[in-house]
Amino acid sequence: MRILPNSRTEPDGSAVIRALSYNIRSLRDDEEALARVIRACAPDLVFIQEAPRFFRWRKHAARLAAKTDLVVLSGGATAAGPLLLCSLRAFVERTEDVLLPLRPGLHRRGFATAVVRFGAARVGAISAHLSLDRTERLAQAERLLEKAAALDAPYAIVAADVNEPSGGPAFTRLSSTLQDCWTVSPWGGADTFPAVAPSARIDAVFASPGVEVLTCGVPTALPGLSPADLHTATDHLPVLATLRLPAPT
Repeated sequence: MRILPNSRTEPDGSAVIRALSYNIRSLRDDEEALARVIRACAPDLVFIQEAPRFFRWRKHAARLAAKTDLVVLSGGATAAGPLLLCSLRAFVERTEDVLLPLRPGLHRRGFATAVVRFGAARVGAISAHLSLDRTERLAQAERLLEKAAALDAPYAIVAADVNEPSGGPAFTRLSSTLQDCWTVSPWGGADTFPAVAPSARIDAVFASPGVEVLTCGVPTALPGLSPADLHTATDHLPVLATLRLPAPT
């Protein structure tokens, strides 16, 4: 496996960052294992799906952030589950939680969004968890692309539990406009669900054109990362991308 690049800011103001996407199943599994996995990945941005949404959800989000040496950026119950965490490298410009229309009989969905800076590089970030319903899921993918374009940042990173395998209509729609980072520069593992014996790639990190994708995949060999923790932390495997954000011209 190629060596994972470290986060850094270049002399020209560009930045190399680590972006981690992770469905944590409302912290219903081994929270200590989950924290160890996140710390081993040393992310600058964490795009969480299925964050706690009910009783004392802010306390749960803050506890996870503290255990992983990160801070809460946006989202949680106010975005219907998606949550963003960040390291202290990030300078936060603004955040917004977006609730999508509710269809009777289906779960409410939403986006956690933010615009942040690393060095001189500005980037929009969106965490999303798309519907189990095929028709609604495709419509939400369109809304996700619209929101990414409307963030008023030179670049965007979108990470999602797409809830369908790569090659499905929503996945294909997202990757037709954004870079599917694993396809561009595969590293580590591919399939993300279920955590034990994964057989489908339903979680992904996407990036807008102009972002340089250095590596992307399921981390399998990092210092401090054990297979046992990956299997017990939650029912999904994480996706870790290293990206170079160009400085403004």
